[in-house]
Amino acid sequence: CAVVPGTIGAHTPTLKCVCGTSRISVGTRAASVLYAGILSGNCETSHRVGSENYIHRGTLVNLKTEKILFGGMRGAEKIMLGMAFLSFVSLGMYEGSLGVAWPSIRHDFGLPLDYLGMILVASTCGVLVSSFNSGWLLSRIEFGVLLVIANLLRAAGMLGIVVVPEWWMVVASALILGFGAGTIDSGMNTFVAARYGSGPLNWLHACFGLGAMTAPLIITRLLANGLDWRWGFIFIAVLQVILTFYFALNLKHWPSRLLLTDAQNNAQERAPSSLTLGMLIVWLGIAVFFFSTGVELSVGQWSFTLFTEGRAVSVNRAGLLVSIFWGSLTFGRILFGFITERIGPTRLLRFGIAGMILGTLLLWWNPANLVGFSGLALIGFSVAPIFPVMIGLSPARFGGQNAANAIGFQVAAAYLGGALIPALVGVAAYALGLEVIGLLVLVFSILTFALHEVLVRKCGL
Repeated sequence: CAVVPGTIGAHTPTLKCVCGTSRISVGTRAASVLYAGILSGNCETSHRVGSENYIHRGTLVNLKTEKILFGGMRGAEKIMLGMAFLSFVSLGMYEGSLGVAWPSIRHDFGLPLDYLGMILVASTCGVLVSSFNSGWLLSRIEFGVLLVIANLLRAAGMLGIVVVPEWWMVVASALILGFGAGTIDSGMNTFVAARYGSGPLNWLHACFGLGAMTAPLIITRLLANGLDWRWGFIFIAVLQVILTFYFALNLKHWPSRLLLTDAQNNAQERAPSSLTLGMLIVWLGIAVFFFSTGVELSVGQWSFTLFTEGRAVSVNRAGLLVSIFWGSLTFGRILFGFITERIGPTRLLRFGIAGMILGTLLLWWNPANLVGFSGLALIGFSVAPIFPVMIGLSPARFGGQNAANAIGFQVAAAYLGGALIPALVGVAAYALGLEVIGLLVLVFSILTFALHEVLVRKCGL
């Protein structure tokens, strides 16, 4: 199998996919190839040509229906994408459960309100180590083996949180969990961005939202029935153990290594991390991830406490509201998976960040609880496209050589922001009162918009 460029004219570039006796040549008015597959020289990969058509395993597929995503897949591809989705459900379940369980956790261990930040910072330290080294790891360890190790670390960390008797051991378990989470997040984002593009990336992160939406309902139901919060974490840990075995049984389906392509569809080896970090636009992307994810997780982690302890909302209702927040995020990612290319990724990012600003304004203003509830749902829907669309734009913005590194750095920044900003918000809420939460996430949302505008002007995307 081979992918060979056709004659490229001013208005009619072509791309030919040759697989055995099958040859397809497609003309299009668009001049750039945005994404290509991860297996160099293999027609099993997916090629997006311009803005209307895909070539996939010798088959022309129209972008409007994106039948490539499911109908044209082999069984192995369906297994890989399904496992990626399940991994993100598990990631989301942990993130969604922590904020709802925190009042019970701190009561059990006799902790002050702001100690939630210790778990967040510990897990983030693990994520930083694995995510910042993800490009190096992906170039040296077989991808499937790396995923098995990462899932095993997450399972060990989850079980540790459940069974250990001392608080410092809980923090240490969160660190181990973070090592696995960063590897899964960076690796799966790189894999799906390279192989499938923006639509499936949105659906991958919709699975994160699905897990984050489901977990608060489970924890809330357990607490309402007088059961221990640990049972919810045991459920997530068992799911992680099952995933670990499933990844181990399906090692043969994963590619041995990942290759990304640049905007001209040339396969690119990974650049040194120092070269990637020397690019200003990479640091701007890192900053956008840091603040946008910080806002998302600050709202997700602290809104339950804000509503129950600060605004006298019942436990059941507050748990439902947190689930609505994550549900709005999930719905948004499913929807945007179908329409990202029609709207345009940069325009969609601008709409999303602007909606995040409006939602945090409503959450802070809150003249009546209904206004605050509406702001919470709007924040969830608005932040939905930011993470996946930013990841999907990485190969085009930073080039194929830098994309794997940049994705790892951005994922690490997202986790760092998702730990430090909620921790900062918790300290401020402890010192100044819970109502300061809305003001702080509003300020960080405005900063996110400003940073993204600078990024767009620097790289033109």
